[in-house]
Amino acid sequence: MASTGGKSRLKTVYKNKRSIGPLHTCGSVAVSGDGSKLITCVAEEAVLTNILTGEEICRFAGDTQSITSLCLTPSASQLIVFTSAPSLRVYEIPTAAASNKIHPVRVVARAHDAPVHVCTIDPSSTYLASGSADGVVKVWDIKRGYVTHIFKGHGGIVSALKFNFPRDPSVVVSQNILQLITASVDTRIRIFDLTATASKGDQGALRPIAVLEGHVSVPRGLDVTPDGKWLISGGRDSVVLVWNLHAKSIGAKSAEATKGKGKSNSPVLAQTIPVMERVEAVGLLQAGDLVPSSSASQLRFYTAGEKGIIRIWNVKDSSVLYSLSQAADLQTEDQEEQRQIVEAVYLPLISTIVSVHADQNILFYDLNTRNLHRQLIGFNDEIVDAVFLSPKSVDSHIAFATNSSLIRIYSTAGLDARLLTGHTEIVLSLDHGAGGKLFASGSKDRSVRLWAPASPNDNLPTEWGCVAICEGHAESVGTIAMSRASGEDGTTGVQFMFSGSQDRTIKMCMAKSLMKCKSLTTHKAHEKDINSLDVAPNDRLLASGSQDRTAKIYEIDFSRATGDRSAHGEIKLLGTCKGHKRGIWTVKFGRSERVLATGSGDKTVKLWNLEDFTCVKTFEGHTNSVLRVDFIDHGMQLVTSASDGLVKLWNVREEECTATMDNHEDKVWALAVSTDERTIVSAAADSVVTFWQDCTEEQEREEEAKRSELVLREQDFMNYLSLHDYRKAIQLALAMQQPGRLLSLFKGIRATPSESAADASSVTGNSAVDEVLRTLGGSDLARLLRYVRDWNPNAKTSGVAQGVLYAVMKLRSADDVIAAFTDEAQEGILQSSGQESVKSTASGNTALKELVDGMIPYTERHLSRVDRLVQDSFVVDYILSEMDDGMFDGQEVDTMDIDTYEVSS
Repeated sequence: MASTGGKSRLKTVYKNKRSIGPLHTCGSVAVSGDGSKLITCVAEEAVLTNILTGEEICRFAGDTQSITSLCLTPSASQLIVFTSAPSLRVYEIPTAAASNKIHPVRVVARAHDAPVHVCTIDPSSTYLASGSADGVVKVWDIKRGYVTHIFKGHGGIVSALKFNFPRDPSVVVSQNILQLITASVDTRIRIFDLTATASKGDQGALRPIAVLEGHVSVPRGLDVTPDGKWLISGGRDSVVLVWNLHAKSIGAKSAEATKGKGKSNSPVLAQTIPVMERVEAVGLLQAGDLVPSSSASQLRFYTAGEKGIIRIWNVKDSSVLYSLSQAADLQTEDQEEQRQIVEAVYLPLISTIVSVHADQNILFYDLNTRNLHRQLIGFNDEIVDAVFLSPKSVDSHIAFATNSSLIRIYSTAGLDARLLTGHTEIVLSLDHGAGGKLFASGSKDRSVRLWAPASPNDNLPTEWGCVAICEGHAESVGTIAMSRASGEDGTTGVQFMFSGSQDRTIKMCMAKSLMKCKSLTTHKAHEKDINSLDVAPNDRLLASGSQDRTAKIYEIDFSRATGDRSAHGEIKLLGTCKGHKRGIWTVKFGRSERVLATGSGDKTVKLWNLEDFTCVKTFEGHTNSVLRVDFIDHGMQLVTSASDGLVKLWNVREEECTATMDNHEDKVWALAVSTDERTIVSAAADSVVTFWQDCTEEQEREEEAKRSELVLREQDFMNYLSLHDYRKAIQLALAMQQPGRLLSLFKGIRATPSESAADASSVTGNSAVDEVLRTLGGSDLARLLRYVRDWNPNAKTSGVAQGVLYAVMKLRSADDVIAAFTDEAQEGILQSSGQESVKSTASGNTALKELVDGMIPYTERHLSRVDRLVQDSFVVDYILSEMDDGMFDGQEVDTMDIDTYEVSS
């Protein structure tokens, strides 16, 4: 939340509307059947996210160990997590967003003797199967939390698991089939009968009823048709095998399997399909409610693997029906490796395949339209620049340059994003043209690329393509600036753009035709690296900021090509702004006045007059280098970001910071302001993007409502006093948190003589007030005692404080006072488990102890003062009594001295 400051009340206030942080950094991924919820791993925690809105629902408390495997029940009611401890943790999925972490409902500290890398749950959400690195598979009863089966004999790490619970009523089987199919690094596929084990009550390890041999490398995917007849397996040997589980042959049974109790129907290999890539995931596609299984030729399946492409296959002719992938752009070997698919999930309810890639990105493909429906970026790394884009509507997207050669484009409404490939090195800078449809990027590959939206259909997500490339720099392109005037006429209609490089030159170029840029001029600008460029709103001036601690202002001379005359462009130095003590990181022209703002490594922001290039204002407040600056509110305010992780708002006229926004833990390199200036986006090296929403009007309405309510309450308070309704008056003063009114009330009661015998015998001097203190609620009683503590140190108000404290001690028991502070602590704690009540009790006891410790010293001091006063009063009594007895007969007594002594005593 932005904390406002300064003397003026009407300040622009921004609050954190939403943030985009790391979504997936390692481990497995789980998706609910309806595609609305996503569970990912971020460091050592599992995170539940609403895919549709992009909001984080909750986080699941871990055991500080990395997550090795997780799965979600088909009903999406429970989450199963295995960690490297290796422990098993079961969580209940919340129905609404939770601010606190969700704790497990069951924990098995030592679920396996080795880490669990694969786990799965049966369709009825009853059984859980887990396979560990030591080749042991366990089947768990999820509800009761115990192991029902243990299967050993795998020749290494278990690589895949699949339950086979046939549920097709049209297929008549001899008995109920409950099977578990496993695969391991010994390349074998084993089938275990769960019913045979359960009937014997054997908790030991049993042998498989069949062992399938056909793969020559690790099988990574298994799937079974709903009727249990066909099994499909895919592995890193680049083949997919189709098995008939109801065949009348024993040819597929090995010696290991024949030692167990086999069935009459034995699996046989029906078909081998080469897929020409290492397969990491394979699954059967459903046609309607069930997969047709009268013959293998009717089956369709998908594969995903090292090429980062999902392929849909037809078993009949072993052919690819179609492929699902992003636009085919030229990629480096490193980019191709990062695009490998490590996991894929099929969601039949919404006809969607979700692929998880090695670069931590998650893609949703719609099988009906065969298009990429949604893309979620798991980790953005260090974000160095950001710009708003308006391909179809104003500021509907935002582009980010990160520590990568890929440009990220997010929808401002959620987490849906796109990756733009083209650069071969890290992208360092971004800028958009007039209207926000075109934008340019500068990279370490010494090139500038111009991008434009390429989706003509408004119903489809916006796609972007590179329309021009500008080359010629000898070093990295660290900053770019495009023309600001509205002169775009199509996809390549930008008038001109500038690029600044580590080679200390500024290039001016324009898009001549598709994929071609013409360099208009090259200017040696600074003695050190150029960090920032900006073009004035009227396209007449260019500003550059450099590590040489100077900002330079140039006049732009540009003319378009007309007839036989070619386009012409050059820049002319007008002046230099000197005054910063360290390198300048950012420059920005004012939007309405002829001023320039610069941010520097000397922690200051300076405002320069463009008439004589002198510094007119300096803003100090950041504790580290100022990296970005921009104007808002018609140039009346500045917004800055810095290496201290803070975003600040400044009042230009008063040269003061009016708000500080804090949501980052590292350098805030990127800062973007929306067209209507209601949203500020900051992005930092901590991989966090924050959307700051202008809530000034909302806050003013809330403050006005609070003021109106306060006036009404004050009037009610005065009415209660006039009616001698002390209960409501005291409760209202406590609710308004106005100790001054309470103090006046108790002073008035002490000063008012008793009107009845009941008042004369009351503790406070008023029987109605006694009744209020006797029945005051827990939290109100605790608040009243805190006010008493605040009144007690002052000698003028200590009498009231001691009177109220004496009344509370007489009218309430010690247990009531303890319970009051416990209730107050519970009101401030959101109870999510039984542990919170213990926490609130301890907090209440601590608060009570602090209050007592704060009252005892002053109470003892007041008691000592009263004792001294009583003792001194005996001297006066003695003198007066002696005067009556004639002790001073014959002596002149100065009564004035006695009065003076009495007063001093």
